[in-house]
Amino acid sequence: MSSKVDVTKPIQPIRAVKGTRDLLPSETPVWQRVEEEARRVLAAYNFREIRTPVLEPTELFARSVGIDTDIVTKEMYTFQDRGEESLTLRPEATASVVRAYIEHSLYNSDRIQKLYYLGPMFRRERPQKGRFRQFYQIGAEVLGSESPAVDVEVLEMLVAYLGRLGIQDFRLLLNSVGCGECRPEYVKVLRRALEDVKAQMCVDCQRRADTNPLRVFDCKVEADQPIIAKLPVILDHLCLECRQHFNSVTQGLEQRELSYEITPRLVRGLDYYTRTTFEITSGALGAQNSVLGGGRYDGLSELLGGPPTPGFGFAIGEDRLVLAVEPTAAGLAADGQAVDAYVVWIGHEALKPAAELARSLRRQGRRVELPYDFTKLKKAMGIANKLNARFAVIIGEAELARGRYQIKDMSTGQQEEVEPDRIPAYLRDRLAAAAEGKTVATGQSFRSE
Repeated sequence: MSSKVDVTKPIQPIRAVKGTRDLLPSETPVWQRVEEEARRVLAAYNFREIRTPVLEPTELFARSVGIDTDIVTKEMYTFQDRGEESLTLRPEATASVVRAYIEHSLYNSDRIQKLYYLGPMFRRERPQKGRFRQFYQIGAEVLGSESPAVDVEVLEMLVAYLGRLGIQDFRLLLNSVGCGECRPEYVKVLRRALEDVKAQMCVDCQRRADTNPLRVFDCKVEADQPIIAKLPVILDHLCLECRQHFNSVTQGLEQRELSYEITPRLVRGLDYYTRTTFEITSGALGAQNSVLGGGRYDGLSELLGGPPTPGFGFAIGEDRLVLAVEPTAAGLAADGQAVDAYVVWIGHEALKPAAELARSLRRQGRRVELPYDFTKLKKAMGIANKLNARFAVIIGEAELARGRYQIKDMSTGQQEEVEPDRIPAYLRDRLAAAAEGKTVATGQSFRSE
């Protein structure tokens, strides 16, 4: 590519790549809350974090996701590097987690591996509300157990997580897609049924009917839905073991009083799924209402060259989850960026003690702002208000002479003089009390001139 720049043309601002976006400081508090709650709930169920590269060998996804899926054929960002190796920006993370599980021999541990991840994924889809070409997922995988109790516990965990986020209007949709024994026989039945109707369906479904008939159930074309509704369902063709597994899952959910809906035509968009598949939708999202999905993938490890290892997992579309959380998070952005203390220094002599106080408070985890340049008191207090500061600490010549700094509660306007070494405890007590809706008695008030 030429490095020459045409200096005769005006410089145009560079914009983000189509389908990607910047998350600005006013937006990120909601994202932080979603991720912090996820970490809390996952930790409570003893999941541990794993981080995998965003760049993987293309073969990983061709093998796992399926060579005939839309993800592989249409959506992946794939390129040849300088060593002529085909690399892909990960379109999903389950395959990456299982690849790491095999590569690092985590199967040699005598424990079931319960792993979670957070991070960006990449697919070249048509950008729309809640769907981007760089998108974010929170996901988890349980490797090493085929027990239906795993499925039930993970679903329980997800319901608990959504509850902690304040999401109530959601539905848990459940199905089984069988296993390597019963699904091939069902696919034969489905192929025969599609032969008579595929010519009436969209172009994608006509292709899927030949390459991977289960993908027909992923179709979102409205005109195809009456045809799809009449196709045979896999629940009528499960083998005994898959039927028993599915019954155990539904019974386990009922024992834990978790509501679910059996959705016979629910399939996942990836080839590696077996038995339990599920999806959770939210009424807050309109027509494109899927928030998360997942299921069991008992053959994926072998598909990637590893030992036989049953697995169960899910992926949350974080972009879409944030949209569902935002209506319940009013004021969170402002609160999430509130400054605990704005330290105002007046005069050169006050800068050093102001910096020392700010450093001390920051070591205790307080969010503190210290101005870089001298600012008059009135303007400084205006800045403190704009920063949504909870307290302003004022240090000037008079405060240095008295050995006590003034602290102003920005919500009430009340000021109090406090010795410097008492300020960390003073702020700690008042911030804790404010969080609990209590008040703390104060001493004599003064006002800085």
